[in-house]
Amino acid sequence: MNNWIHIDQHVKQWLKEARNAILTSLQTKLAIDTKANANDLVTNVDKETEQFFVHNIHSHYPTHRIIGEEGFGDIIETLDGIVWLIDPIDGTMNFVHQKRNFFISIGIYENGVGKLGYLYDVILDELYYAIAGEGAYFNDVKLPLLQEGRIEEAIIGLNPFWIGSVSKVGNDSSKAFISLLNDVRGTRSYGSAAMELAYVASGRMDAYISMSLSPWDYAAGKIIIEELGGIVTNIAGEEINILEKSSILAARPGVHGVILDRYLKNL
Repeated sequence: MNNWIHIDQHVKQWLKEARNAILTSLQTKLAIDTKANANDLVTNVDKETEQFFVHNIHSHYPTHRIIGEEGFGDIIETLDGIVWLIDPIDGTMNFVHQKRNFFISIGIYENGVGKLGYLYDVILDELYYAIAGEGAYFNDVKLPLLQEGRIEEAIIGLNPFWIGSVSKVGNDSSKAFISLLNDVRGTRSYGSAAMELAYVASGRMDAYISMSLSPWDYAAGKIIIEELGGIVTNIAGEEINILEKSSILAARPGVHGVILDRYLKNL
């Protein structure tokens, strides 16, 4: 455990340093590029932030391996040993257009088991984190375990893009989603998977659904939510392979099972 505490201290220090650099960058003109499509943005700050973490991790923990969204980590085919999964700016579109509502996401796994998770709201200086077996915290205040919820009182995170995609699949799929939207208390879409997973962990939302996330999008949130008794699976209710892109259903107890059995099983 001492080793994990040492790593935890380093991560928190690096997050503060990364925040200072990002805030400074917001005073200058960003270099903006695209990746998979015109709406898949990447900036010089995404790349520089990932490089900052990769340099520090390799310098202090040379046997550790890294999966980073921007490709500055290692080529990894197994989760043997200690693996860091990093999204340097989760919510790049928010970063570019709003200068807020973006997170740094870091998940650390040992032989495929989540050990440390960090979701950091850079602008608000708010850190959600977990140490496996030691609980989860919000700015060093321990978070309570997630209690069972009711679907009728639930607020869920859901990207409207996915609703449109599902409606094209067929009538049954469309009806299932419409039924879910009608039954919950409300829906939200923040444009950052890390932010929405942090909100599930802290109880600000009761569930989050996404049809396709990369490992660096969900690795940290999975650790934190599960440490609090929440449930994170794919939309078929199956365990997630941390090395693969996956659909995600993350929710407090009670709500997860109802969403899975009543709505998502037909998708």
